[in-house]
Amino acid sequence: MSTVTTTKPADTATAAPAAAPHAAGEGRIGLRANLRHIGALARRNVLQIKQDPESMFDVLLMPIIFTLLFVFVFGGAISGKGNQAEYVNYVVPGLMAMMGMNIAMGVGSGVNDDFKKGVMDRFRSMPIARSSVLIAKIVVELGRMMVAIAILLAVGFALGLSIKTSVLDLFLSIGLAAVFGASLMWIFILLGLTMKTAQAVQGMAMLVLMPLQFGSSIFAPPSTMPGWLQSFTDYNPLSNLADAARALINGTPIGHSVWITLAWSFAITAVTMPLAVRKFRQKT
Repeated sequence: MSTVTTTKPADTATAAPAAAPHAAGEGRIGLRANLRHIGALARRNVLQIKQDPESMFDVLLMPIIFTLLFVFVFGGAISGKGNQAEYVNYVVPGLMAMMGMNIAMGVGSGVNDDFKKGVMDRFRSMPIARSSVLIAKIVVELGRMMVAIAILLAVGFALGLSIKTSVLDLFLSIGLAAVFGASLMWIFILLGLTMKTAQAVQGMAMLVLMPLQFGSSIFAPPSTMPGWLQSFTDYNPLSNLADAARALINGTPIGHSVWITLAWSFAITAVTMPLAVRKFRQKT
């Protein structure tokens, strides 16, 4: 009996260290397994939305409220009374850029809240790539963003939006907004992992969102702004995205706005994604 008793702890002691590298060795996880983990985690996030349909209220109502508000409040002042339809073709492509930024803000708050609930600690104990947890969240939020843009376009068409190019150009503008929106999500995920509370994440996000949104070409042409603000809008990535989407939909000269938007997207992702994954590993 004593022999059996002394042998089992030894087996346990040797087995535990052997299992630890497997759990922590996310570097050995292949692409196929990684994609499978992302799919499973994305499904988990979708089921959460299904159980809490109120979490979709912002996606369903925000495009309607913003479109009606800006078209009927600013449309007459900018395009002239009775010319709201002209303003619709100006502001709706800009609002596509705005949708991504507002939805990205919610990603950071959600990640912060998941850590408070201990959900992320459970994920980090599993033998999965740490990046798959964050990528799955972005995949689902991009789906929410597509729903918001679909509603935005539906309201725009009801108010007189016309596609003066082709359906392909419309899809290219949506894809461009999705690429840029995904890059912004990495910024807010990093904020959610860095700041202590979800309220702090939202407060910081508003400080970033307000000047970027209103100091851009989303709602009004920069030519109406003072010189110092025009200089800010020239370097504002939201202005470039709004101008690119507007050119693709209205058939105006694209210039360099598409390439500048893509450059911003890849630069933001290249900087913030590794930082967010590293912070996710180290966060206690």
